[in-house]
Amino acid sequence: MTSEQKLIRGCRKGKPKYQKMLFELYAPKMLGVCARYFQRIEEAEDALQDGFVKVFSNIDTFKEKGSFEGWIRRIMVNTSLNLHRSNLKHYYHVDLGETETRIEDKRYSYDHLDVQDMLTMIQNLPNGYRLVFNLYEIEGYSHKEIAEELGVSVNTSKSQLLKARRKLREKIDKQL
Repeated sequence: MTSEQKLIRGCRKGKPKYQKMLFELYAPKMLGVCARYFQRIEEAEDALQDGFVKVFSNIDTFKEKGSFEGWIRRIMVNTSLNLHRSNLKHYYHVDLGETETRIEDKRYSYDHLDVQDMLTMIQNLPNGYRLVFNLYEIEGYSHKEIAEELGVSVNTSKSQLLKARRKLREKIDKQL
């Protein structure tokens, strides 16, 4: 039996020792996942805590067929999205004329930027832009999946991604 399986088994039995070990093992990486969805680290920490409550209360549903880390990651993404869901109507404003706009594809060299610079730029995007950007570019969701997850139209998802990319390019251009 692997150490991960022992952790899972201990958590399924509700043993605090194993819950603490699991939290300490995955919390740093999962905080990074949550942080991409929020501007303030305190909000990401709230999502992390809520996410781990869900992990521990639903650990019996993990079927051990896929990656345990992937299962936890999915819970963290969904928890982060749920924290935004009640206010989504305030995040989105779509000008239908803008949905047809195309951006010229320019290739940039990002070698001078480090991961923290990019994370900070993403975290400082407006909420709607940040959510769609993370789901599309980082998590690999399709626009249809994003629209279903966030309760918006596919065109809104596309528009938000387009605007997020523009904002990020503007910020990167300022640093060049």
